[in-house]
Amino acid sequence: MIRTLARLALLSTAVCGVMSAAHAQSAVDTQACEALALTPNLTILSAQIMPAQGSTPAYCYVRGLSGPATHYHVQLPLPGNWNARFLQWGDGGKDGDLDFANHRLAEGYAVANSNTGHDNAVEPGSQFGFNNRQAEIDFGYRSVHLTVMAGKALAQAYYRTEPSYSYFEGCSTGGRQGLMEAQRFPYDFDGIVAGAPVNYYQAMNAAGVWWLQRLFKDDFAGNLAVDTDGNGSFDSVKLLDVLNDRVLEKCDANDGVRDGLLSNPLSCEFEPQRDLADLMCSSGTASDSCFTPAQVQTIADFYSGPLDRNGQTLYPGKALGSERDWVNLYIPNAANGNGPSMLMGPAGDHVNYLFYENDPGVVIPDMTRPTYVPGRNAALPEFSWLEFDINDLADGKASLMQSITDATDPDLTRFLEENNGKLLLYHGWSDSLSSAKATVQYFNEMVGTTYGGQMSAAMDSTRLFLAPGMGHCGGGAGPNNWDKLPALIDWVEQGKAPDSITATHSSNGSIDNERLLCPYPQQSIFTGPAGGADNPANWKAENFSCRRPGGSWSCIEAPHIVSLTM
Repeated sequence: MIRTLARLALLSTAVCGVMSAAHAQSAVDTQACEALALTPNLTILSAQIMPAQGSTPAYCYVRGLSGPATHYHVQLPLPGNWNARFLQWGDGGKDGDLDFANHRLAEGYAVANSNTGHDNAVEPGSQFGFNNRQAEIDFGYRSVHLTVMAGKALAQAYYRTEPSYSYFEGCSTGGRQGLMEAQRFPYDFDGIVAGAPVNYYQAMNAAGVWWLQRLFKDDFAGNLAVDTDGNGSFDSVKLLDVLNDRVLEKCDANDGVRDGLLSNPLSCEFEPQRDLADLMCSSGTASDSCFTPAQVQTIADFYSGPLDRNGQTLYPGKALGSERDWVNLYIPNAANGNGPSMLMGPAGDHVNYLFYENDPGVVIPDMTRPTYVPGRNAALPEFSWLEFDINDLADGKASLMQSITDATDPDLTRFLEENNGKLLLYHGWSDSLSSAKATVQYFNEMVGTTYGGQMSAAMDSTRLFLAPGMGHCGGGAGPNNWDKLPALIDWVEQGKAPDSITATHSSNGSIDNERLLCPYPQQSIFTGPAGGADNPANWKAENFSCRRPGGSWSCIEAPHIVSLTM
């Protein structure tokens, strides 16, 4: 049809002599795009050319619906701009909207994304899951797969040829979606970038509630923010700086570079009760320069992660070196309205609507005020996030939802071996929402199951990059900026596996730290000028090399963390 329309446009130009080549092409593009509204077997709501705007070129924009409630859209570059690749763009949080990837569109990718089956404006947070199993399944895995199928069909209809390669790129929930695709639908993609995957989804959210409970217990005695002026408001979070400084004092130099980062927090031996003993407050006092026994216990809880009644870890604790990243998510203070507002939605209402087989759906109490007194004698059911019992996870009460939302199957044989797919994982060590230790554990289990523990064999198809000092999907004090997709493209299409990735950190618009990120279990080692490791002028990628402590990687390392209870 495109060729027919093109011939007609060119004929009109020859006869009338008034239509320019540019206008002829525009007419063809418009008609070809609008024709997608009639694509067989798809419910298309609209198809139209979107004009160029700024750095975003003109493109064919299609919106569709996959029943019952998965709305999706596809951004199709004009035929002359298409790089012959399809890209599924991953989602964040609980999603519920349509995300654009204009930068990938400008690079020539045909890009698809969905709302994962619900509208966050109507049912915010986890409320879409209230007594709605289909919505939970759509969010868990179904919507992404349906969108991939629709997106590829639309690309083939528009360009009259199948995409040469198909890719997935996402972080957080998007990282979970990428692993879910590799596990459930292994033939959807040739390559997957999965960042900070929240694949132990139910355990992570239960852990978030547990950590909040550590802060609220005993009338905020364990809170790491301090009321310095006695007005009832936690106005200082300097204790987190004090704690982080003490951790760095002990372990920053373990990697040979004093740069305020821990390259491998797992190698740091820090015990709060022991290593903060000289920073304890006098009895009955509190300040932002010393710690109370309750605060030290909170710190220990954050590092340990939630424990069940038998003392077993249910989800890994916070990594050493991540302390400054705890503030916005967990620590009530003046900057977040004296309540851990960023986490109350993602984790707080999660146990009401997206955790149990039968949703309790209670109204979440207003816990944002430090003066709030928990109603221990009130008729609050155990599923209120304040009263939530972490043992419900250990007892299997979330098992149904785990089967829907968790992407923890370590057998990736179909994707990595049968489909010859490539999986690129990354995670920031200072991520305080999802644990990099959990990703390390999954990677180890995947290598053990898929490749019999042979790391050298696994490296042909999958690699994990851990970023020192980087937060959740970005940010943080360490090198946190790099393009996530090119390395995967080269790997899939050229057979060039990423032996390292160059990441940068910038302050005030200038790069102040650059180094190599290395495939786990290798680490970035300073090999630059002798005696120059602590000089920021030498923190350049060329002065680092990737090496594994202890030699080759022919066999997998023993897991560093306790197995998760699933």
